[in-house]
Amino acid sequence: MPAAPSDKPLLRLRGLYSPRLLPVSLDLAAGECAAVMGPSGAGKSLLLRQVADLDPGHGEAELAGRPRSRMRGFEWRRQVMYCQAEAGWWEDQVAPHFADRAKAAAIMGRLGLPEDKLDALVNELSTGERQRLGLVRALALDPRVLLLDEPTAALDQAATARVEAELRRYLDGGAAILMVTHSADQAQRMARRSWRMEQGRLEPLWT
Repeated sequence: MPAAPSDKPLLRLRGLYSPRLLPVSLDLAAGECAAVMGPSGAGKSLLLRQVADLDPGHGEAELAGRPRSRMRGFEWRRQVMYCQAEAGWWEDQVAPHFADRAKAAAIMGRLGLPEDKLDALVNELSTGERQRLGLVRALALDPRVLLLDEPTAALDQAATARVEAELRRYLDGGAAILMVTHSADQAQRMARRSWRMEQGRLEPLWT
């Protein structure tokens, strides 16, 4: 299990809820990964979307002590970034989705993706390549918190190991991760704390 990070909260949730999500309160420290598990349809993705302020809801979230309610939506989502299992693409080609090609290529290399994938068409990529490139896109923007929804669902064991190594590198830089995963093994490898979501209710598995 990962070593304990700083105890100072980077992300703080207080009574965050929506019609299908019961109130959630938790803290994530800088350098910490926490996992949320549970069956499909239990509300795991709803939680991540609530934290990212993508869906209507109630309650408060804070980033390093700064309330979300005092920030513009785009400013919050730039720093607390939701990375869904299948990223959206607004251009036919891959390259226009990356502002800094060199930075993207460096991350891609660590994830086992050749730089020439940046010159490909999105529809030429495999599901696993699109999933990893979606993660590259998020990491290249240096958010302070990543909200990951099944980040390795389409990947084989070797690619999963590369992704997890890159996420540890990201955590070592003082960021935090809240990860939805169906893999108890992945939660054990990556997370210091874990919860189970059942019918919109979050219950601790280990802390």
